[in-house]
Amino acid sequence: MNSAILQLLVLAGIAIFLILRLKSVLGTRDGFEGPPRSQQAPGAPQRRDSFEVIEGGPDYDIIDNVPEESDSAKALAEMKRIEPAFNVTEFLQGARGAYEMILLAFERGQLDDVAPFLEEDVYEAFAQVLDAREEQGLSVEAEFLGLRETKLTEATLDEVDNRAAITVRFVAELTSVVRDSNGEVVEGDPRQPRRQKDSWTFERVMGSDDPNWRLVATGE
Repeated sequence: MNSAILQLLVLAGIAIFLILRLKSVLGTRDGFEGPPRSQQAPGAPQRRDSFEVIEGGPDYDIIDNVPEESDSAKALAEMKRIEPAFNVTEFLQGARGAYEMILLAFERGQLDDVAPFLEEDVYEAFAQVLDAREEQGLSVEAEFLGLRETKLTEATLDEVDNRAAITVRFVAELTSVVRDSNGEVVEGDPRQPRRQKDSWTFERVMGSDDPNWRLVATGE
């Protein structure tokens, strides 16, 4: 065998070795990596994001939170039709933050900080409790420890004015201590967390310029 053929065989062997090594390295990456948009063939259908609803398919953003085909599911679907940017999961995340903020503002007597998020009737009801507390010389020290549950329990939509109402059940843990005018504890224990259950209803007109959901009703 002459030297030229031998050199070709050696080079071919090296090339095969490098190709196998390259495949083994590329094969170790986890997950699917779609091609960049600029590399997709002209006219090819665009890849859908995993959270985008395929037309005619189930909307998991809705049915992960309420039963499929329920009245609440239908109301949420209509909210999305009116306002495509609306997302149920993101709403619940915002509701969690609003619950903590409003609850602590009430406990600490700082309602003015959250007034834009309260319907007038709710604000007045909270304010009356705070006024009665102040008349008795009582003060509250509260710390929010976290939420154990956030569950969407009902959703409705008024087709006349597109007013949406979503009720969320919260189960929270916090410490709360009531002190008298002398600083003595009359209720609660700063070392003993208590569990609080609330059912709050938030409202907003879908498609309006005002992005804020307002608390319109409270209960257990």
